Amino acid sequence: MNPNTADILIEALPYIRSFKGMTVVIKYGGHAMVDEQLKEDFARDITLLKFIGVNPVVIHGGGPQISKVLEQMGMTSTFVRGMRLTDAPTMDVVEMVLGGKVNKGIVHQINRQGGKAVGLSGKDGGLIRARKMHIVYQEDENKPPEILDPGLVGEVTHVDPDIINTLTEKGFIPIIAPVGTGDEGETYNINADLVAGKVAQALNAGRFVLMTDVDGVLGPEGSLISSIDAETARKMIDEKSISGGMIPKIECALDALKNGVGKTHIINGKKHHALLLELFTDQGIGTQVTV
Repeated sequence: MNPNTADILIEALPYIRSFKGMTVVIKYGGHAMVDEQLKEDFARDITLLKFIGVNPVVIHGGGPQISKVLEQMGMTSTFVRGMRLTDAPTMDVVEMVLGGKVNKGIVHQINRQGGKAVGLSGKDGGLIRARKMHIVYQEDENKPPEILDPGLVGEVTHVDPDIINTLTEKGFIPIIAPVGTGDEGETYNINADLVAGKVAQALNAGRFVLMTDVDGVLGPEGSLISSIDAETARKMIDEKSISGGMIPKIECALDALKNGVGKTHIINGKKHHALLLELFTDQGIGTQVTV
């Protein structure tokens, strides 16, 4: 046995104590959903969290899996600002893949590790209400912006956490596909980061974790920033030190913090047991975003 094992356990003890009874919302996506060993690591991490008294709630993505099935069916996808333009036939595939294959695959992995996971979509129990999202797109700064209709792409208007609370109180682990329902019964495809942030707010989560394929927020020299406050994060966005795909993740984290979530974390899901290392060690492995 590694002689440092006991030290690691002792280091984790105060975190385990402080997290007991806490709700932790995790957005699960990226490479961690594709690599078989990482999928198993994630399932073990989630199961362990539940066993030590934490209430994990998982919201998952599934973009690559959707694209693969669409390709197999001879259907193409168009993306604008990272959003998949979604017509009715595409929405049928999105719902089938997210709420079926991907969701149940995660449920199965966690249950194999001894957890009691239950798969949901935002349509279950009135969990996620949504409305159509309109995308403002400017191809060239010399041209006026366009307002694009992305089809059945939605944004969250309301989260009713009753079904999640009922499940967690009974010892279950909710696994949620990011699909919501409109006022007229429409089904909307919603960005998983946005859904996870809104669910974290509705649950008054103590922690909100965004799993990505990068280490977190990087400083000017390319080194990882282990902790950043809201003011500094906004300044870095203005100065373009934070750019690209990290901007919407930071904005999602800041929105969650502004609306009652304790702390948020951006971590690299490609690292084995990333979730446990971030939550239960002194240094962590990603970027903690605080008020």
